[in-house]
Amino acid sequence: MKIFNYKYISDIIALSCCFLLAFSPAPSLVKSNQATKQKSVLNYDQPTFIKDSNFHEKEWVNYILLDQSFVGFREALAFKESRGRYRVVNSFGYLGKYQFGVSTLKLLGVYNPSNFLLCPELQEEAFVVNLKRNKWVLRRDIKRFVGHKIKGTIVTESGILAAAHLAGPGSVKRYLRSDGAIGFTDGFGTDIASYLQKFSAFDTSAVTAERHPKVNLL
Repeated sequence: MKIFNYKYISDIIALSCCFLLAFSPAPSLVKSNQATKQKSVLNYDQPTFIKDSNFHEKEWVNYILLDQSFVGFREALAFKESRGRYRVVNSFGYLGKYQFGVSTLKLLGVYNPSNFLLCPELQEEAFVVNLKRNKWVLRRDIKRFVGHKIKGTIVTESGILAAAHLAGPGSVKRYLRSDGAIGFTDGFGTDIASYLQKFSAFDTSAVTAERHPKVNLL
């Protein structure tokens, strides 16, 4: 009788173990599921390289998400102007990555548009020099209007400098001082208000205001 009881108990234990093993998840599957879940949390978008068929030298354009630093401001403005391409000349004759006019280049000390178009370093230098000049011309307006709202847009320094790149500092002065009544629209229909809004959130505090800055990379 005792032998029967022990055998009966051992059979119950064996059946219980089989039941637990049958309904327990395999360790390898649990690990795989956790890894999949973690991967989905850490997933992010990589920069995508897209070939621009309109550019004859097979230049590749890098589309990336930019932060609110000066570099972000520079590249966002360049993308709006030319999709970031150095050798572009638009239908109105504006040149390069930042779409400079010949008259503005002369103010900055650049007198050879052909060389300018072929030199990325010169274009980057001219962009910074032009910002310094515009910040000097608009220094009082920046102090006066930053933080004010015009046509529903909070005015910021970066927005003002972007608008000055589009329309020139004189046009931006008139726009600000007229509370938006005196505007400016370029040949493609882009206006000051759109640049004030689109480029309002960048940090351009590192740009120093200079009265007569000139390009040195010549």
